Amino acid sequence: MQDQQPARLLGPAEVRRLAEELGVRPTKKLGQNFVHDPNTVRRIVATSKVTADDVVLEVGPGLGSLTLGLLSTAQAVTAVEVDAALASRLPRTVAEHAPGPADRLRVVEADALSVRRGDFADRAPTALVANLPYNVAVPVVLHLLAELPTLRHGLVMVQAEVADRLAAKPGGRTYGVPSAKVAWFAEVHREGSVSRSVFWPVPNVDSGLVSFTRIEPPSVVAHEQVFAVIDAAFAQRRKMLRSALSGWAGSAARAETVLRAAGISPSARGEQLAVADFVRIAEAARDTLDGSQGTVSP
Repeated sequence: MQDQQPARLLGPAEVRRLAEELGVRPTKKLGQNFVHDPNTVRRIVATSKVTADDVVLEVGPGLGSLTLGLLSTAQAVTAVEVDAALASRLPRTVAEHAPGPADRLRVVEADALSVRRGDFADRAPTALVANLPYNVAVPVVLHLLAELPTLRHGLVMVQAEVADRLAAKPGGRTYGVPSAKVAWFAEVHREGSVSRSVFWPVPNVDSGLVSFTRIEPPSVVAHEQVFAVIDAAFAQRRKMLRSALSGWAGSAARAETVLRAAGISPSARGEQLAVADFVRIAEAARDTLDGSQGTVSP
């Protein structure tokens, strides 16, 4: 393994210069808020626990602030960027600021929600570290965890409310669909907040860091089947599960049959259930299927 040398990180003036050079005007549509504070980059890299053995997947590298920090520590970085101008400029930015590790960067011009396992066959990523666009953060995290089983750990910066939801435990007000679904793939922890002042342009929302560590799937049932139960349970959050799952099961009576077979009270509500409980419901539905997709025996 080559020696890792600290990169020269981007400051506020360099971020604005690069943006002006590229004619980039950050847009809300793409969720573009560029980090311009080197200390925040160092904090993210340190908190991510990325080592020289990791191949890092970075989503939305933008102008390269975090990319430079990751290349100082990781074995390699694959950066997925949907903006063509940013994607084409990133290798040159890295070469200018960190010529040593420049050959360990690969840029993929694509929407993160469209990437597939085969896109990384030559260099499977082991860690996800990213400043995610706020409007697609949850779908991106879930898609990548489902599509890339080699991702063993990671750290994402997201809107503070999203961070709270991802890390929430059953019973709390912020616990919901994102909390339950991400728990299928990983143990998730809140890792603190990030000041608005470290971004350009300054966002009108607070940001938070969330770490994850991959766990083994809690069931042989496909996660899509469990996620269908989760979606149904939270679609009508205030309803008891007997009613909330009636459409999914085919009727309230059939939902009750499945719930009792799973050992879960029909009067419980979705926010009370952990992912293991949703797994039991999906397994009970599988065991009581009468041969029709989505229909359970009464």
